[in-house]
Amino acid sequence: MPEIIIDGRRYKCEDAETILDVCRRNDIDIPALCHHEAVEPFGACRLCMVEISHPKWPGWKDWVTSCLYPIQDGLVVGTSTTRVRRLRATVLDLLLARCPNSDVIRELAEEYGVEDTTYQPRDDGDNCILCGLCVRVCEEVIGVSAISSAWRGVTKEISEPLREPPPDCIGCAACANVCPTDVIKVTQSSTHRVIWDRTFEMYRCKECGKAHITKEQRDWMIKKNNLPENYYDLCDICKRKVVANTQKNLSLI
Repeated sequence: MPEIIIDGRRYKCEDAETILDVCRRNDIDIPALCHHEAVEPFGACRLCMVEISHPKWPGWKDWVTSCLYPIQDGLVVGTSTTRVRRLRATVLDLLLARCPNSDVIRELAEEYGVEDTTYQPRDDGDNCILCGLCVRVCEEVIGVSAISSAWRGVTKEISEPLREPPPDCIGCAACANVCPTDVIKVTQSSTHRVIWDRTFEMYRCKECGKAHITKEQRDWMIKKNNLPENYYDLCDICKRKVVANTQKNLSLI
């Protein structure tokens, strides 16, 4: 089993792990706004930069994104060196200019000594850091591709097709759930959910009456995964109750 040294301490690793995997498993704090376990690492935010060296690389070191860099036996990692903190502060300086009203970015920037951006803040900043998590979850996990990134450079944005309510959206709100800065707004009542300027009718649990999934998402998931038509008749809580009662009854036989 390979071992690496992180901030002076030795840790055992699995062969397929990245530096960030090992750090998170051992409660070593590294900011990573674009990282989510549901999708493959992407390295978009650049905040998870760490310093690496190795006994076989005398006098040489590098700075890499920990979410993408695979571990190797003997690797020496620094998660909070002076250079690493300076690199993260530079990224946060840029993010503050792009998202001047984001509490998430501002609080993280303050941790690295950045109280105000040295660049011209965007007047129309919407707090989107262009991490791409919403797009990738929609495409890779849900399998819908209702939204995408559009344009390039300073005009790049996450957008619906033709800036109109996305016709392929199923209202699952997975994009909003993974957004690190809460840009994607969702409102929901007992009967409807509104997201991306579309209104979706909610499907209610037949046991407790809770609205737990949109009808479009229900139909999509049943078709995509070849599920029984009644698979979403119960919400997750009621399903667990049914399973628990079934197991209890079996134990009494």
